[in-house]
Amino acid sequence: MIYKTFIKPLLFNLSAENAHHLTTVMMRKSPVRWSLEKLCSYHNSSLEKEVMGLKFPNQVGLAAGFDKNGFYLREMQALGFGFVEIGTVTPLPQPGNVEPRLFRLPFDEALINRMGFNNYGVEVAGARILAARKILGENTNNGGRMIIGGNIGKNKITPNEKAVNDYIIGFEKLFDAVDYFVVNVSSPNTPNLRELQEEKPLREILSEIQKRNSQKEKAKPLLLKIAPDLSFEQIDLIIRICIDNKLMGIVATNTTISRDGLKTSSEKLNSIGSGGLSGKPLQKKSIEIIQHIAKHTGGELAIMGVGGIHTPDDAIRMLDAGADLIQLYTGLIYEGPLVVKNILKRLSSIH
Repeated sequence: MIYKTFIKPLLFNLSAENAHHLTTVMMRKSPVRWSLEKLCSYHNSSLEKEVMGLKFPNQVGLAAGFDKNGFYLREMQALGFGFVEIGTVTPLPQPGNVEPRLFRLPFDEALINRMGFNNYGVEVAGARILAARKILGENTNNGGRMIIGGNIGKNKITPNEKAVNDYIIGFEKLFDAVDYFVVNVSSPNTPNLRELQEEKPLREILSEIQKRNSQKEKAKPLLLKIAPDLSFEQIDLIIRICIDNKLMGIVATNTTISRDGLKTSSEKLNSIGSGGLSGKPLQKKSIEIIQHIAKHTGGELAIMGVGGIHTPDDAIRMLDAGADLIQLYTGLIYEGPLVVKNILKRLSSIH
């Protein structure tokens, strides 16, 4: 209530990216982080879940995009997340697209972003995660070891025909730092990146990463993040490619380029321009895709559901659709720091 009544209106008076910077800076201050932990942490042993051979303290994770460099792991732990996916991380640092590049659609409870994989590069991310692990320790206030995923992508300057090399670098450099990997070929904000979802380049990328994964002493779960704008025929092909390459799961879904059915005026949408849409309008499509994947894989692939989760009911709908784990980002912006706790309390009441 305090967030929506007092804090959110103040933050929404700032540009979306400035509000993000302000909140993350404040959260890193020890008194604020300690207060958030006391207010937001929630643990019930019934919430623990083993997926892909990993023991998750709970099923609610932070989606990639919020913490691109592994800077806010302790803060996300304080908010109650059972796992955090950092990134998208690229081999070389890159500034991303020109600002403004993050926009709110309050009438739709949505965001549009065209950030463009702005990050400090894989070396920084790996070092930050390893440093944070020493502080986080093996046990968290959520009842277990925080699971950290690494979302890897290619640099904008890397041509698609050489993209596989960027994904290999990301995999190798982050291997000792993260618990699982997500291959991101589905962001709409890097030119031509989504072409890598086509059969030939996707098979090459996944097979090359998995070949190196199999050579490790202990392989780590590898997942693919897909776009919500694919046809079911394309999704079926991607499922086959994932199974052929022994992936452990699919993240469904990334942001959409569609603007169908929005309450926001066409004038405002035109002024914003291109970018990926996230939040409430994405939920229906994400759930349809999750249901399709679950039906056609029969549990052979784990499913991380993401897109439009703002409330406990949203979370339950996605889990009922077939998701093993769920992630949110936009919901945190609109609902505030108690969003995870509220979802976990509801989930524990039905376990």
